[in-house]
Amino acid sequence: MKTDRELLELAARAAAMELWEGPEGAWRDVEYVRGLLLSCGCELWNPLADDGDALRLAVKLGLSFDSDLKLRLTVVENMEPGGIVVCEHHNDDPDAATRRAIVRAAAAIGEQMP
Repeated sequence: MKTDRELLELAARAAAMELWEGPEGAWRDVEYVRGLLLSCGCELWNPLADDGDALRLAVKLGLSFDSDLKLRLTVVENMEPGGIVVCEHHNDDPDAATRRAIVRAAAAIGEQMP
């Protein structure tokens, strides 16, 4: 079982993102930070906690996902050769489960990269 940090690092690798871990463990997208140096600020990146980050990650990697509220399960997959399929049970939070499934799938892709 990977830690959240390991999952985020591998997901970022899959998405070809360069990350910087700032104060208090906040992840920042280096390219975005470079673009904001003049406007003071930077964007935190955490697809485990942010719906928008998770959706952008899924789109960038060509992941599809289906959240079945009746079965209380989210399935994320990519259709590439040797595809990835990840299932995450909702428990009490289907949004969090969907974000985690996306990050887990992205991390699996990142892990397969040379």
